[in-house]
Amino acid sequence: MKTNHNLFSSLGKVLLLNVLAVAVMLFAAAPASAQAGSNDGFGDENDIFRIGVEARFDYLNEALEGNQIDAASGFKARYINFRLDGQILPNFTYSWRQRLNKVNSASDFVNNMDWFHLTYKPIKNLAISAGKQVVMIGGFEYDRAPIDIYFCSEFWNNVNCFQLGASISFITTDNEDAITFQVCQSPYDTASTDYYAYNLYWSGTHEWYTALHSVNLLQYAPGKYDLYFALGNQFKFGDATIQLDLMDRGTTFDEFMFNNFSIMGEVAYLIADRVNVFAKYTYDTAGEEYATGLFVYPDTRISRVGGGVEYYPFGHKGNRDVRLHAAYVYSFGDNTNPNGTALNKGSFFTAGLTWKIDLMKAARTIINKAKKQ
Repeated sequence: MKTNHNLFSSLGKVLLLNVLAVAVMLFAAAPASAQAGSNDGFGDENDIFRIGVEARFDYLNEALEGNQIDAASGFKARYINFRLDGQILPNFTYSWRQRLNKVNSASDFVNNMDWFHLTYKPIKNLAISAGKQVVMIGGFEYDRAPIDIYFCSEFWNNVNCFQLGASISFITTDNEDAITFQVCQSPYDTASTDYYAYNLYWSGTHEWYTALHSVNLLQYAPGKYDLYFALGNQFKFGDATIQLDLMDRGTTFDEFMFNNFSIMGEVAYLIADRVNVFAKYTYDTAGEEYATGLFVYPDTRISRVGGGVEYYPFGHKGNRDVRLHAAYVYSFGDNTNPNGTALNKGSFFTAGLTWKIDLMKAARTIINKAKKQ
């Protein structure tokens, strides 16, 4: 990792690139979904800019077999994100999210661009998008923003989820269901060869149940594909939320029927709008016939179990822009990936602070207060 000195010495270049990128915003694009930060709620033709900054800082203690890993422990700036959303015309919206805490060059700037998209809605029930997108894979762990997740499955840690592509979404009149078809670069894409992915995605909310389901055909080598069935399920009962993700994978028909799969489950309970307590379990496995080099390696059987607490100081006012957290996870089993993140007898503790600012809203508040004085 580069030093903070290198980070701040490149800040001027980053800001310049931000300005230049805005100038070409109209020619970029990503998908109209919760994963990609769609802006279908815009109704004011003058709402051209919504600018936000979000950051998360953690104290980390990572250990393997009881021994602390010094390089991965200590105080860390985990995420510093810039977000720009807006409406160009009533039928055109855009969104851009950029990670700033790992930018040291122009190439880093592009690679750390999560998404950068334009969405066109010719009618209420149709959305067409293109550009750098989130690959449309089902599941609630996958759907959640990285800044809002503390520990996750081996699959989540390895998937390359931001790729160039295009999508078309069909939305029901009541906005309860959407079906999206997406063609994009494969998450297995390499610098020397272009691989493609074909994704069919359904998101739907019906009273206490929400679904994020997909079928994905992901190319990983010339003429070879990895097929996913990903079923994300969320159940809400009052202040309790249960999420259960099931993902089956296979490069051949024989590999299906739970030879290569992941399970991600989380139970959370919100207390008095301020305190959220949660417990989570993940399991990733792949059979010996699964291709080496994919996101879960052959002969892997690794579990993670943990939990944590979130505290929202202003949650009773409906504001979750400030959050304190603490979480712990323990891993056990076999992971054959030499660079894997979930390792046998590995543990991970994090405690920290997250804050989010809507800069345009803050500026309007300051101006209004100044006018009253």
